[in-house]
Amino acid sequence: MVLLIIPAVVVLFILVQFWKKRTQKRFADVELMKRLSPNTSVFKGVLKLVLWSLAITCFAIALVNPKFGTRMATVKREGVDMVFAIDVSKSMLAEDIAPNRIQKSKQLTTQIINSLVSDRIGIIAYAGKAYPQLPITTDYAAAKMFLQNMNTNMLSSQGTAIDDAINLAKTYFNDEEQTNRILFIISDGEDHSENAISAAEAAHEEGIKIFTIGVGKPEGGPIPLKINGVVDSYKKDRDGETVITKLNDEILKEIAEETDGIYIDGSNTKLVIDKINETLKGMDKKEFESKQYTEFNHQFQWFLGFAFFFLFLDIFFLERKTGWLQKLNLFNEK
Repeated sequence: MVLLIIPAVVVLFILVQFWKKRTQKRFADVELMKRLSPNTSVFKGVLKLVLWSLAITCFAIALVNPKFGTRMATVKREGVDMVFAIDVSKSMLAEDIAPNRIQKSKQLTTQIINSLVSDRIGIIAYAGKAYPQLPITTDYAAAKMFLQNMNTNMLSSQGTAIDDAINLAKTYFNDEEQTNRILFIISDGEDHSENAISAAEAAHEEGIKIFTIGVGKPEGGPIPLKINGVVDSYKKDRDGETVITKLNDEILKEIAEETDGIYIDGSNTKLVIDKINETLKGMDKKEFESKQYTEFNHQFQWFLGFAFFFLFLDIFFLERKTGWLQKLNLFNEK
């Protein structure tokens, strides 16, 4: 597309030359004009046109960014394997933390993923049981897509079985050389299985550290039941009383301590990300893969340089005859 400017410039140059001729004829006849401006050179005008055409051509080639000449490059990927176990039980619909617990959990997980560089991640959804969502991968875009689709209706079995999530997470870590394995449990801490601590102990024996993130408030809140996005009522127990679900951070802290992990209050997203990044920086990274590939050298800078060089030359060419060119009389200008 850029090269189409050249014929446009040529046409414009020709039109300008015709316009000059017509204007000069109105002003004076040809012989008189030669006497009034004896040093006017047609060749210089053509030469300036050639320089501009060459400059535009070089700019066009530079934009294409030609590549030739090769070199070998080595790319290494290293990081930590981490799995996100996200609570999708009905209690996560409580709105004691905005917009609600499940949405806050997804936001926190997305922000954590955004802060990663080359770590491998996996995703688990759990309620009454745990189900794999995404195996260990470096495809962060796919992870965030799975996150967006997670909701409290995706699992039929209700309740909160943290132990099942921990046991499933252990199957995600199959690299025996990995020195640091992290399981993030993002939950309100309501555990109905009562086996979470023993599951955490078993995970710790396999070298897994558990980071727990508490989502919700200790004072808790009701569980809204919505129809078309509008609250119709609140979940009630068998006696007809409104169920109040509260953050149980004690169980989350115990699980983290059991595996030399950390507990983080999920109320403030920035503090969560800062704390996790600070902890990850002090961890050993494992090299996942090392690849060698051939890379072509970029050559656009040469053409860009030539383009500016031609434009620079154009400054020094005035539309007057040069002594040695005048002797050559290439355009029969005498």
